[in-house]
Amino acid sequence: MATRTGVDDVLQAAVERGDVPCVVAMVGDRDGVVYEGAAGERAPGSGEPVTPDTMFRIASMTKMVTTVAALQLVEHGQLDLDDTIETYLPEFGELQVLEGFDGDTPRLRPPASRATVRQLVTHTTGLTYWFWNADMLRWHEVTGTPNVLSGSMEIFKAPLVADPGTRYEYGINTVWLGRVVEAAGGLSLRDHMQQRILDPLGMSSTTFLMDDAQRASCVPIHIRDEDGAWAATDLDWSQEPEWWAGGHGLYSTPSDYLRFQRMLLSGGTLDGAKVLERATVEAAFRNELGDLDFPELIK
Repeated sequence: MATRTGVDDVLQAAVERGDVPCVVAMVGDRDGVVYEGAAGERAPGSGEPVTPDTMFRIASMTKMVTTVAALQLVEHGQLDLDDTIETYLPEFGELQVLEGFDGDTPRLRPPASRATVRQLVTHTTGLTYWFWNADMLRWHEVTGTPNVLSGSMEIFKAPLVADPGTRYEYGINTVWLGRVVEAAGGLSLRDHMQQRILDPLGMSSTTFLMDDAQRASCVPIHIRDEDGAWAATDLDWSQEPEWWAGGHGLYSTPSDYLRFQRMLLSGGTLDGAKVLERATVEAAFRNELGDLDFPELIK
């Protein structure tokens, strides 16, 4: 019989205080799962407790899976991180730098240098997200261009907000990286992940599009209602995307994603399935930003 731990109490207290609508926590190392616990319901009033096998939108945790896909291509000589992005996607060369606005007209100029694939990996191309950068939010508003959640190819018209290599700017870099993976490797990002990462690691619940059973067990996106209580919504990524969202698009379970993390902890191999070389994993966790500042994203 499982014994309640202090971590269990922390999770339960967070739900009872209303800090989170529900929560699952897992800890693992190279050898296996060290801890798992959960508190709260999948949706308010559902009577369905969340567990390590509950589906979630893992959002930006998708980025590391896409990055691993790119690093696999590097290992196989199909991709060079120091190539310009337009080597694989010529349309990237058409992007300009947003300097400001003249009234409602964006003021744009050519970038001082050509961005590289490595800069996509490190978020130093100058690309950004509208929810971090006020100029980009205004650009979306005045141009009517949708953001990445739309799944539309129009999002790839979004400009840079800094010259490549001059600033860390968390943004749609990994969305572009997913398309580089497709161009360099010859498979869709979805198929590459499935064949070379998810299937080898036994991540059977990780997907870009959920089936009906998975959707029925997925935690919805919650927002606070007028009384401050958590309420489930129908918000979601596009279910008919024109591209696979390498920056945010995966659904998964805590159990599945921990297998991916344990693969990295183990140097690229888990339970006999080799995803990356150990040297590649070690290189992936070295500082690639140099002297660039890493801004505080969450305050």
